[in-house]
Amino acid sequence: MATRTDPLTFEVVELIGTVVARYYDEYEDAAAEHALTGAQARVLSLLSHEPMPMRRIAQKLKCEPSNITGIVDRLESRGLVERRPDPADRRVKLAAPTEEGRATAARLRDALGFAREPLAGLSTEERTTLRDLLRRMLGESGAGG
Repeated sequence: MATRTDPLTFEVVELIGTVVARYYDEYEDAAAEHALTGAQARVLSLLSHEPMPMRRIAQKLKCEPSNITGIVDRLESRGLVERRPDPADRRVKLAAPTEEGRATAARLRDALGFAREPLAGLSTEERTTLRDLLRRMLGESGAGG
C-alpha cells in the first residue's frame, strides 16, 4: 500500500497535476478562440454527448445549478444551446446543443492537441491500460470503452 510519503506516489501525483494543469490551460485557450469561457466550453462539450437537465449538468461539473443556468442562458443567447421539454417528463427542461453548438463543440475537441498528441504516441494496449487505471482510481468499472 502506498503512503503519502512514498516518493513514487508523490511523483505520480505531481505528474497528474501537471497533466491536468496543461489540459485546463489548453482548454481555456481553445474556448477563448471561440469567444467562450472555459465553463461555457465544458457545458457545451458535455451537452454534445446528450441533452440533459441543468441539475444533471451541475452534478457532472460539480457546481451549483444556478451557475449552470447562467452559463446555459449565455450559450442560448449565442444560438449554441436551446432548452426543450424532456420527452420522459414534460415538466423538466433539457439543455441541448443546436447544430451550431454541436459544430462548435467538435471544433473545440479538434483544437485540444495536448491530450490527443501524447496519447497517439502510446499503443492501443498502453492507452487501454491507462484508461483502466484511471477508471480504477476514480472507482469506476473497467467495463465498456
